[in-house]
Amino acid sequence: MKTRMRTDLLLRHKLLNWLQSLLMLAGMGGLLALLGWLLGGTTLMVWTLLLTLVLFLLTPRFSARLILRLYGARPLAPQELPRLHAVLAELSRRAELPRPPALYYVPSAILNAFAVGRREDAAVAVTDGLLRHLDLRELTGVLAHEVSHIRHNDMWVMGLADVMSRTASLLSLFGQLLLFVNLPLLLLGQAYVSWLAVLILLFAPTVVALLQLALSRTREFDADLGAVQLTGDPEGLASALAKLERHQRHWLARVLLPGRREPEPSLLRTHPATEERIARLRELSTSPPRTPPLPALLDDPYFLFPEALPDHLPVIARRPRRRRMSGLWY
Repeated sequence: MKTRMRTDLLLRHKLLNWLQSLLMLAGMGGLLALLGWLLGGTTLMVWTLLLTLVLFLLTPRFSARLILRLYGARPLAPQELPRLHAVLAELSRRAELPRPPALYYVPSAILNAFAVGRREDAAVAVTDGLLRHLDLRELTGVLAHEVSHIRHNDMWVMGLADVMSRTASLLSLFGQLLLFVNLPLLLLGQAYVSWLAVLILLFAPTVVALLQLALSRTREFDADLGAVQLTGDPEGLASALAKLERHQRHWLARVLLPGRREPEPSLLRTHPATEERIARLRELSTSPPRTPPLPALLDDPYFLFPEALPDHLPVIARRPRRRRMSGLWY
């Protein structure tokens, strides 16, 4: 029996995510404009927005290969994992990408996957832990999630949000320096300052940063929905997320502290809570899916098992650690 997706609910979620993303980007732009207006009136407000756009366009785009090199990643040839390459090619065709992203292997026991680059030159990296713990159906959902990020240009969107956040911090610092320089005049009563403007200067970077985090969570929700559209299998990605959540917690913590939750507040997370993501995905299905989502895998007897890794890829037994040179944790 094939999965029957709630297409009405899917479209509703997609529209809501799109509106939330637009509102958060508009909110960040509005705060930038307000900072510019407080510091220099209408002229500086216009120049602030123009400068932000120019900085974003001129910011050097790091090569996808360079980012992957920082993780110690290496390309995975089609003959090494043929089924996974076939899945990625089919997902890319459905997403109407110019060409399939390159597939990379990261020698890490962490269960993780990420996408880098642009639609025309993208790559998807998967860790050793992910390949060994997820079956092909779950890996299909994870790859579809990353392909959805590439399809929606989420790297571009989050790059713009990052530039806006940095610009807000620079404007706030500039305003605080002006306030400090004019402090003697303020103490002598020869100058006047709006304390509301001071509060805005102080807290605007924090608000922009929170909007940036909220935008990241919204893009993750949208990538989940995009993955469902590409695979037609909400349960595959939901099962992968549940497995990732179980493995990310230390085994001793699971035994001694089974009710322990993530310590950081939800407002400070880059990703939504896993439970909420799984609940949204399972809302989209009206019956348990029992058929593999991709036509190329319908007759594959190993669909519900991890694909066998080549012998030259040893099991990564070392614990994850932070690299001194790159600062990355893997």
